[in-house]
Amino acid sequence: MSDYIFKLPDLGEGTVESEIGEWFVKVGDRVKEEDVVGTMMTDKAAVELSSPVSGKVVKLAGEPGDVIAVGAALVVIDTEGTADEGRTTGAKEQPAETASEPPPAEPAAADAAPAEEPADHSRVITSPAVRMRAKEAGVDLALVQGTGPGGRIVRKDFDRYLKARATGMTIAAPGVPSTKVKEIKIIGLRRIIAERMQAAKREIPHFAYIEEIDITELESLRKHLNSKRDAADRLTLLPFLGLALIKALRQFPQCNVTHDKDRNLLLQHEAVHLGVATQTPDGLKVPVVKHAEMMSIDGLAGEIRRLSEAARTNKAKKSELSGSTITITSLGKLGGIASTPVINSPEVGIIGVNRAVERPMVINGQIAVRLMMNLSTSFDHRFVDGYDAAAMIQCIKEMLEHPATIFLP
Repeated sequence: MSDYIFKLPDLGEGTVESEIGEWFVKVGDRVKEEDVVGTMMTDKAAVELSSPVSGKVVKLAGEPGDVIAVGAALVVIDTEGTADEGRTTGAKEQPAETASEPPPAEPAAADAAPAEEPADHSRVITSPAVRMRAKEAGVDLALVQGTGPGGRIVRKDFDRYLKARATGMTIAAPGVPSTKVKEIKIIGLRRIIAERMQAAKREIPHFAYIEEIDITELESLRKHLNSKRDAADRLTLLPFLGLALIKALRQFPQCNVTHDKDRNLLLQHEAVHLGVATQTPDGLKVPVVKHAEMMSIDGLAGEIRRLSEAARTNKAKKSELSGSTITITSLGKLGGIASTPVINSPEVGIIGVNRAVERPMVINGQIAVRLMMNLSTSFDHRFVDGYDAAAMIQCIKEMLEHPATIFLP
């Protein structure tokens, strides 16, 4: 047997340790060179690791959620494929059987029902046939919810109970609340999100500013432009807001800043690297549109679509998930009336888009139905004064309410 120890490589960005995200192999599996064996989590994304050799997996460093130091053994592979199947992390060597030792007891049948605690000892109402089936299956009928007259347990009730038990669903006796608690380990991207959110709220004094905007004219322009486009290329409100924000930042450069706390510096950027908060199956990610200030409405819209889809399908590159200077976040139809978005550190500002709704408004002394939308924003009050934050949002409001001005030089 020849064991190859695959050590956790340096994943870059000064990483000294990394969390196991997911294993794609298990002990006993055969792998080929370049097969992906699992993922390791960094602050930005999940990094796939490929086996450098072919052979049989004989040991894994831990379970998803465990943190491994760079240079530590991650996977042990028997390159001759003669490893003992029983070698796993923490597993003990078992002595070989001898002729004098009795054979091990036969395990219970796989479909044998586990013993259940009776929940109610009062007599249940059901048929002899159901009672016989319950006896054979080891089921306490007091646990079965009856839907027949007077709470009688009919055949479909018993069948439903058996199906629920087989699929692991919570089963409770009539009138007895469930006490089942599911433990969910905080690992992977969810752990990283939790740590970053906690640090942002602990370290950054958030200043919130909410303003309502009449987007009736903007929506009219958007619909007009979309009427001449394919469905896949239709414009949302985000690229219009992005262009307005980019233009406003020229007047308020103190909001296009990142904070380097290690060097106690503010880095004021000429380029606008626009973060677009995106909900994914794994949690919230922020893909970044680099040099958004150089893009047209079509270019910005296309890049937002591309990066958002890449983030949702785990195809975004590490470089596409870092480096933003200011972020836009939107929950779409779930946007609500107002929100208090959390700043994406080390940035100093975030713009939140809320739901657009038609409301009666007074225009020149007359009541008119207008499409209204709130912008909910947060700024780092250490570095952005409330006056400057409000003035920048008013600048954006003016452009969105008069959308032609977004495109003026």
